[in-house]
Amino acid sequence: MTALHRAWRLGAEVDTDALAPGAWMQHGVDVIAQHCLESLRPEFAAQVRPGDVIVAGRDFGIGSSREQAAAALRHLGVAAVIAPSFAGLFFRNAFNLGLLLLTCPDCGRIAEGERIAFDPEAGTVTRPDGEVLAADPIPAFLLDMVAAGGLLPQLRTRFHPRTSP
Repeated sequence: MTALHRAWRLGAEVDTDALAPGAWMQHGVDVIAQHCLESLRPEFAAQVRPGDVIVAGRDFGIGSSREQAAAALRHLGVAAVIAPSFAGLFFRNAFNLGLLLLTCPDCGRIAEGERIAFDPEAGTVTRPDGEVLAADPIPAFLLDMVAAGGLLPQLRTRFHPRTSP
């Protein structure tokens, strides 16, 4: 059985300041995550559950290059962000930190609260009614990075297998 993930809907152009508000940047990711998306969805940080997904509009992660934006989502247990497009720096930061991103042009068809399944290798997102939406397949090397928890944990395991956590 494929895991089902509850969808949180957001609009287009969600910026990194909404994900990791500047007022909290002097703190660690545990505190920053408590304020993730508070300007758009004040209830998000308190109500998101591990395995939930964000479904957003185009250009998710625009703004500054702060990696804490992706780190906050990962800290909260977000399984993936699904959007028609992502800001380039956010895209790279997300995979480097072990956060899965799926580029899906038709993700606007997914409603708030829907329980969806996805297969990042095949590039599919399946809605509760069985409709399958096409997404860009994720290359194996990026899936391996996500599975390892990000680039640094992956490199630690690869180059120092006996000292890795």
